[in-house]
Amino acid sequence: MERWLQQRYAEMHPGSENNEKFRILGYQWRVLRFNDETRQSTAKIMAAYRESDPGSVFIMQQANCLAVPYLKSVLSVGLASIASCNYDLMNAIHGKKTMNILCIGHGGGSLPLFLASKIKGAVVHIVEIDPLVISASTQAMGFPHFSVMSPSGERVLSEPDPTSEVLWKGVHERLFLFESDAEEFIQNANKIYDLVFVDAYDGDDIFPYKLRDPNSPFLKALKNRLNAEHGTVVVNLHSDSDILDNVGSIPSLNRLPPMGRYVSGVCQAYKDVVAGNGRCGLGFTVSAPWVCNTSLAVCRGFRTDGGSLDRDKVLNTLISKSLEVENVMNLPFSCLQYIKRGFILAD
Repeated sequence: MERWLQQRYAEMHPGSENNEKFRILGYQWRVLRFNDETRQSTAKIMAAYRESDPGSVFIMQQANCLAVPYLKSVLSVGLASIASCNYDLMNAIHGKKTMNILCIGHGGGSLPLFLASKIKGAVVHIVEIDPLVISASTQAMGFPHFSVMSPSGERVLSEPDPTSEVLWKGVHERLFLFESDAEEFIQNANKIYDLVFVDAYDGDDIFPYKLRDPNSPFLKALKNRLNAEHGTVVVNLHSDSDILDNVGSIPSLNRLPPMGRYVSGVCQAYKDVVAGNGRCGLGFTVSAPWVCNTSLAVCRGFRTDGGSLDRDKVLNTLISKSLEVENVMNLPFSCLQYIKRGFILAD
């Protein structure tokens, strides 16, 4: 890492007589919490300094580290789903085409940072309603400060500082962090998004009703901001109960525990409003391992061999695409367990 920082500095300062060296102080796990009980996000932080100025300590979030299992779940589900919709994900990964991504809910910023680092063509908009969360992510969690946007839509910093250029050049230019209410943002947006992640909980750890109400302006606006051919939405949901019956399907609503009804209801709302009733629109859920989370995906334009959208063909297509994505992106984890676990295809 010290050699990498030195090489990056040399690239930023060609011909400089000052051959700057860097020293790593160490690594640390940092946690952002809603309250004393609920962890919002976890990030791995590196601390370092310039040898010529030992007081110049800076921190950098490790972009390839998704510490919380549900993040690996939503990422695996989202990328496998959009790849199954005939989207040219490979060219986006290699930076040959632009991929417009929206992340609703920021936390420490691990997911958008991972996406921008691994997908060279990704342009990532992030919406966070709480200014304290934004401050914590940039000041304590090592998220690139150059990403922060002003209410006018301009960057808060007109240009990144030299250290940020060394750390993030090629990445932070494609991150745009907005302080905004999600409903207001999506209603005023003029961009069409290929992939949307929704991971938004309030201070009481509750998924806001207006983000799941089928009659809400949010879902209707989201429908219009999603690419008509391959648009994909992934939602992180808390699920405190195992809602599957012994054959891997959803029991009838009157047999579901309260959290099961909640997950099933959100899934139906997103599928009906966002995916629509088109021939290739579908929705499904998977269970994130080791935590009480469910990943919901709805997408347009899903394709299988033979055209049928029955459970087995959809799952096999997702598995095949997840293996392709995993190999091309050189992911530090296997997508397979996150695709298969508790897979339920929505009616």
